[in-house]
Amino acid sequence: MNAHPSVDPVAIAQALLRCPSVTPAEGGALSLIGSLLRPAGFAVERVTFSEPGHADVDNLFARIGSGSPHLVFAGHTDVVPPGSAAWSHPPFAGEIADGVLYGRGAVDMKGGIACKLAAVLDHVANNGVPKGAISFLITGDEEGVAVNGTIKLLAWAKARGEAFDHCILGEPTNPVEVGDMIKIGRRGSINGTLVVTGTDGHVAYPELADNPVRGIVKLISGLLAEPLDAGNELFGPSNLEFTSIDVGNPTVNVIPAEAQARFNIRFNDLHTRESIRALVDARAAAVAGKTRWRIDWKPSNVDCFVTRPGPFVDLVAGAVRDVTGKTPALSTTGGSSDARFIKDYCPVIEFGLANSTMHKTDERVPTADLVTLTAVYRTVLERYFA
Repeated sequence: MNAHPSVDPVAIAQALLRCPSVTPAEGGALSLIGSLLRPAGFAVERVTFSEPGHADVDNLFARIGSGSPHLVFAGHTDVVPPGSAAWSHPPFAGEIADGVLYGRGAVDMKGGIACKLAAVLDHVANNGVPKGAISFLITGDEEGVAVNGTIKLLAWAKARGEAFDHCILGEPTNPVEVGDMIKIGRRGSINGTLVVTGTDGHVAYPELADNPVRGIVKLISGLLAEPLDAGNELFGPSNLEFTSIDVGNPTVNVIPAEAQARFNIRFNDLHTRESIRALVDARAAAVAGKTRWRIDWKPSNVDCFVTRPGPFVDLVAGAVRDVTGKTPALSTTGGSSDARFIKDYCPVIEFGLANSTMHKTDERVPTADLVTLTAVYRTVLERYFA
């Protein structure tokens, strides 16, 4: 294992942070990645996807080698805006202070991409073209609506004959230190609005009205009365959370005609989007009585997935353990990621930097963590192509 790669991940991370690639702007980040990969022998292609009503998004696919095994490193160069709070170091300057690199995207996830680039470039320089293939699948649409990024880039690659065996997505997965956690799955997510219809009227004459607030309270109570499931060995229980209740009523002496309650469900692999909708609809019907109600389900592309422990997960976990001295937890917690699209093409795990400062003012990463993560990726490459 080369614990101190000859290709410097810190310099690459600095250069990427200086690209102001706030979703959906490319900001020069993909151009920089291409300029690093082409001299090493990668075939690099830039692909722009469009969708009515959404901004065009630039994406990058690069590959060296051919055939199997084919290991793909996936990620995104787009970042969330820096926000209005004052940063101690400019968000797009890539400044280092006391061994810490500051900048928007330092951990989510330009730092992770820099480590992947350094590890792969070092591996290819020392070992030549792999007996198989290494590729990069990089989007500029992960922090946005995710319609012109990874989901389309994967389909584009498949149509060209690309077949992936395994994928490492570089999202920041570690709660505190590099080595804490590998994400082997994510819960699905779906939004809905519970709508109860009543009859408006004067509060002094309730017999002439039908107050929808009574009905929505009854339905909310019924939907929250029992857990959706008990979870399993890899996932905690699914959860339904109401996030707002609205009647749009500007006065206190009028019974409203309608009440709405928005909610989100995070569901495990005991359900699909279709089955979780059916379960909630059935539970609402069971408690509704004479209440007039409906659920307006919002479109979702956030499915649950899990890459079950096996040789690939063991290989990555072993690399993490040998480099960091930590045995990483195998987790399915947290929000969604582009792994929800990748899982339809190959097994995927997520492992990157510590996530405690992502999306925050003064997002930052210790430069030592960049060296450590690069060493983990390099060890994965050595063992994967051994």
